[in-house]
Amino acid sequence: MRILLFVLLLSLCIAPKDTVSIEKIEPVEKRPNIIFIMSDDHAYQAISAYQDNLIQTPNIDRLAIEGMRFTNACVTNSICAPSRATILTGTHTHINGKIDNHFPFDTTQVTFPQLFQQNGYKTAMFGKLHFGNSPKGVDEFMILPGQGNYINPDFITTNGDTTRIEGYTTDIITDLTLDWLQRESNDEEPFMMMYLHKAPHRPWWPRPDKFAEFYTKQFPEPETLFDNYENRGTAAKTAEMNLLHHMMYNHDSKVRPETMARMGEKATPKVNEYNNGFYGPYNRATEKQKSQYEPTLDAINQFFEENWPTMNEREKMQWKYQRYMQDYLACISSVDDNVGRLLDYLDDSGLAENTIVIYTSDQGFFLGEHGWFDKRFIYNESFKTPLLARWPNKINAGTVETKMVQNLDFAQTMLEAAQIKAPDHMQGESLMPLLLGEGDDWDRDAVYYHYYEYPSVHMVKRHYGVVTEEFKLAHFYYDVDEWELYDRLKDPNELKNVYHDPVYQDTVKSLKTKLANLRRQYKDSEALDQKFIERYKAKK
Repeated sequence: MRILLFVLLLSLCIAPKDTVSIEKIEPVEKRPNIIFIMSDDHAYQAISAYQDNLIQTPNIDRLAIEGMRFTNACVTNSICAPSRATILTGTHTHINGKIDNHFPFDTTQVTFPQLFQQNGYKTAMFGKLHFGNSPKGVDEFMILPGQGNYINPDFITTNGDTTRIEGYTTDIITDLTLDWLQRESNDEEPFMMMYLHKAPHRPWWPRPDKFAEFYTKQFPEPETLFDNYENRGTAAKTAEMNLLHHMMYNHDSKVRPETMARMGEKATPKVNEYNNGFYGPYNRATEKQKSQYEPTLDAINQFFEENWPTMNEREKMQWKYQRYMQDYLACISSVDDNVGRLLDYLDDSGLAENTIVIYTSDQGFFLGEHGWFDKRFIYNESFKTPLLARWPNKINAGTVETKMVQNLDFAQTMLEAAQIKAPDHMQGESLMPLLLGEGDDWDRDAVYYHYYEYPSVHMVKRHYGVVTEEFKLAHFYYDVDEWELYDRLKDPNELKNVYHDPVYQDTVKSLKTKLANLRRQYKDSEALDQKFIERYKAKK
């Protein structure tokens, strides 16, 4: 194969344009297929390979049983579009410019699918991208516009048109994926497939049968459901993601607007409801589909109308938690079923033997821990993400990896597996040594995190920090100047900020040094913090 040099122009919103040369290298062995599966807001606590008291996910668990489970995988910025930009570019959000969900992604940047396409791989993407309507480097795609819908979703196609498909989005995304594999996979050309689920993103509308099934279930409450944040700073106390006070009745709990209107003041709706938070998603359903939802909706609304007025605050919190878990986990059950469909097809077709399958989420999610839903914080449930990988005869079955890894590493990992040279500007590290059991020299002892979207929905303050296997140090800034330190081994629930504890002052000093070094290493700075603040204020 000839050596082919091509020039990639990397346009960064915060730096001058750099010219990067990428070398197309001669493969030394048959290159693997790669299927990258990503769900949206799938908490690691809701995968039974990680924690089995909420839901059983036997199909996703197969990847852990037959491959590797990472226990310290995390994100660089726990919010949807920035996380996806980091995965696509292999750079931190302050480098690729996609610091939050509002500012646009610079589409002149190089993404890893482009590199696969330019190096002889067939490429495809089905499901939720979340930003941009024409992903580069993808031969064929059907993607949801923006957040997309669970019921009878619309898809943007490779031709640029939009089509609506009747059915449930998790099933449909899998149908599209399997159809492409049946049509396009062959022994001559390897493929890189991105199979991207909308589920379990809010608002949670399960498939009707799952909706009915999970409404009958009760789930254990997390230890910290009634957390009062007494040993933490301003950020935890002022965040707007509390189940009782900020989760919406219509939008989230499936209480019909008519029910609340009939109840009047007895409904005590203390949060601003979306005007069409219930009927916006629900009215996408056909009459036949609605008839399948109605019995469960009737049961929810009857219980709410009869019991809510006499519940105390604790009971209301518990009811909202159960309603949240019932719908969230029902959505995940469909994801697990469909991952099983894909894995079965790979096994039955013979593709499994030379196909790497990766399962992850764009970030973690709070499932009632600290009384919260959503993400954004550097705290564990938001910061950590599931990561499972299977590659027969390469990754030893049933292995567990505890080293610190990030979504920053995904692009370089997949590129190395495909024998494609990664651009020098990528900031992660290939996980291939860990996957192949050759990670004795893996020397990363800390990761860097930075969250920017404030003031905004959920009101989680801007912060950056450093995380090791033992400790977590975070600096909250913008309208506060507060530091928090957590001992991850002694305080796994992160309930006590020990930043001012005399016992930890040497730790504070060493972690501040490590944090400063990481900021320099990844080219982040106070000047950039201020630049992004000014850009935010100008837009507002």
